[in-house]
Amino acid sequence: MTVELQVAEGWLTVCELSALIPGRGVAALLPDGSQAAVFVDRAGRPYAIGNRDPFTGAQVLSRGLVGSAAGRLFVASPLLKQRFDLESGHCLDDEEVAVRTYPVRTAATSG
Repeated sequence: MTVELQVAEGWLTVCELSALIPGRGVAALLPDGSQAAVFVDRAGRPYAIGNRDPFTGAQVLSRGLVGSAAGRLFVASPLLKQRFDLESGHCLDDEEVAVRTYPVRTAATSG
């Protein structure tokens, strides 16, 4: 199974689902030059948000700590620790801030 993100050009294969480790993220360079942070939960469901921390401008969210609050899976920025909901992209610590989310799916590996 591969993990694919929907970008302007269509579905982009990022990696094998088995390469993702629950609680850890990976960064993916997208065709437009931006980056996505890709995560998987313990049930094997993938998530993708923008990798850019809106508070610092650094491309670091893929290196953040994954946790949950009130049943919402989030990643905490490794720099200033703001938490971003992995489904909605909303910052749990500042309701006026959000990061981009990407539609994500798994697909059977061909071959």
